[in-house]
Amino acid sequence: MKIVNIKNVPKEEFTNLPLFNGKIVRQSPLKDIASSDLSVDYINFTKGVRNKLHVHSNDQVLIVTKGEGIIATEEKKFKIKKGDIIWVPAGEKHWHGAVPGSKLTHISITKAHSKLTQLEK
Repeated sequence: MKIVNIKNVPKEEFTNLPLFNGKIVRQSPLKDIASSDLSVDYINFTKGVRNKLHVHSNDQVLIVTKGEGIIATEEKKFKIKKGDIIWVPAGEKHWHGAVPGSKLTHISITKAHSKLTQLEK
């Protein structure tokens, strides 16, 4: 068993990741557990930043902990806010991120080492 407080997890700042259109800060509380079946990341989007259309090889769960944002498929857009929990089934094309006037933080939970394919340049 491991208990981690997110306040004690190092922040990794990224400004040039091809999947995102701007700066994000990631915290990975289970990064050092090689045997974990899960990948858990806190993703902090700056105002208006989102990721590009992509797909995962496994299901993904997003838990919004701060701010407001959007999650979208190719056909629909949904506003999301603190407290929302989103299930994205494996293979569903989608993107998500902060709305222009708000930051957004969500916890992303996927199967460890699942494949992410970026569909938008």
